[in-house]
Amino acid sequence: MSVTIKSEHEIELMREAGHLLEKVHDGLIPYIKPGVSTKEIDRIGEDMIRSMGCTPNFLNYGGFPASFCISINDEVVHGIPSEDKIIKDGDLVKIDAGLIYKGYHSDAARTYAVGEVSEEARTLMEVTRECFFEGVKAARAGNHLNDICKAVGAHAAKYHFGIVRDLVGHGIGTHLHEDPEIPNFPMKRRGVRLLPGMTLAIEPMINLGRADVAWMDDDWTVVTMDGSLSAHYENTILITDGEPEILTLTK
Repeated sequence: MSVTIKSEHEIELMREAGHLLEKVHDGLIPYIKPGVSTKEIDRIGEDMIRSMGCTPNFLNYGGFPASFCISINDEVVHGIPSEDKIIKDGDLVKIDAGLIYKGYHSDAARTYAVGEVSEEARTLMEVTRECFFEGVKAARAGNHLNDICKAVGAHAAKYHFGIVRDLVGHGIGTHLHEDPEIPNFPMKRRGVRLLPGMTLAIEPMINLGRADVAWMDDDWTVVTMDGSLSAHYENTILITDGEPEILTLTK
């Protein structure tokens, strides 16, 4: 395993990549409403990214056919935008996006409640977001990777939610996916020691029901096996000498 340590110059580029991606996510919020297709959101988001002089890093990544992963309700991640997939009142919509700025990647995901959703759905959303922040508390130089994994998993376990095990977070930098892999559950080893200059994408994927997931026939869309709702929350972070810095969430 080779975990890259970023220089000050590289960190500045990643900060800007993260800040621009945050602007894209914020800019999409008005469009996440009933009657809008996921393809339309993908088009609008891609236009935003390109207008900033950046490139959408998901487009054609491993053959993925769109710039954004947009997953609804029991779709966990990697939903392919479609003209036929129309957002409805009561949906949980997950938008996962990334961009490349001067050769450096950012990656972040959000879950949105559209209109009136169940109390269970809202709790799932909030707990998934909290799982990320519990992980960030452990993302300090001198700790080990498993400290992040344990913190994320322990918070989800309090609510007896299903913690997806088939998909994990990752390092990020000049490539979208770098070492190390970052599970959202405790590993059997401590993992790498965290050092200043490491950049990581921490991304809890939590199900209202069981943890089991399956891949649809499109070979991309991941769904819960039991049809339960799923939530996803992700940011790109920087390990520092003190508090970790969240590069895709500055407010």
